Amino acid sequence: MTASRTPLIRPAIETDLPAIRAIYADAVLNGCASFELDPPDATEMAARMAKIREAGMPWLVAEVDGCVLGYAYAGAYRPRPAYRHTVENSVYVDPAAKGLGLGRALLAALIDEVTALGFRQMLAVIGDSGNAASIGLHTALGFSHAGLLRSVGWKHGRWLDSVLMQRPLGDGDTTPPARDPGR
Repeated sequence: MTASRTPLIRPAIETDLPAIRAIYADAVLNGCASFELDPPDATEMAARMAKIREAGMPWLVAEVDGCVLGYAYAGAYRPRPAYRHTVENSVYVDPAAKGLGLGRALLAALIDEVTALGFRQMLAVIGDSGNAASIGLHTALGFSHAGLLRSVGWKHGRWLDSVLMQRPLGDGDTTPPARDPGR
């Protein structure tokens, strides 16, 4: 990536929503990373972002030359209280910007942010076991394979797997949590 193409990783703002929605719509309609079948409308995307931000979680964008070309966020893994130290990540990059390192920059920043918030585990639920780019990205950033759910989704005329990957944050499970996010 050239100096002029260095991404600015920053918190998302409402005016980023059209670009975020377009990136996600492409993933829904043309890919298998998301198991949604229809892209959410603008109101729904705004509600999703608001829910993440109201929970105190990060939603980041990668901006290059003034254009939002990717986004990532972390949300609660599950709602039950014992899961409160675990987050799940989502990372999406504009198809025209794949291979520029935006996913890596976004995920690395997201890891740093949730670690600083006191979370101890990050999970990735990757749509499609054939999604080598996402599996490789997560592996490169310290995630390990945690499981495979075979044929749990039907999309684009075929069965899709979900790949589960996990990465410890901070002290992981080696010490009790010093901070108690979400409680």
